[in-house]
Amino acid sequence: MAGGWAKDGAVSEQIEASINDELARLKARKAPVGESLTHCAECEEPIPEARRAALPGVKLCIDCVRERDAAFQTRGGINRRGSKDSQLK
Repeated sequence: MAGGWAKDGAVSEQIEASINDELARLKARKAPVGESLTHCAECEEPIPEARRAALPGVKLCIDCVRERDAAFQTRGGINRRGSKDSQLK
């Protein structure tokens, strides 16, 4: 049951839309292509055979990927709820 001006199921629709947006963004990311390197492109450490088999086209060792992911800043999302509190920030 929705209250105010919202129609029934509006919250569920907003959640589904947010999930679909994020999934589309993740699918649009570039995946490695080509032949895997035997040594990391950044630190020159050997890349294990199991990693190269699991991720074709891999260019970085696990440690370098972790460092790169740790430096990644999450992007600001869209406030679909539009609460007054969030608009004041």
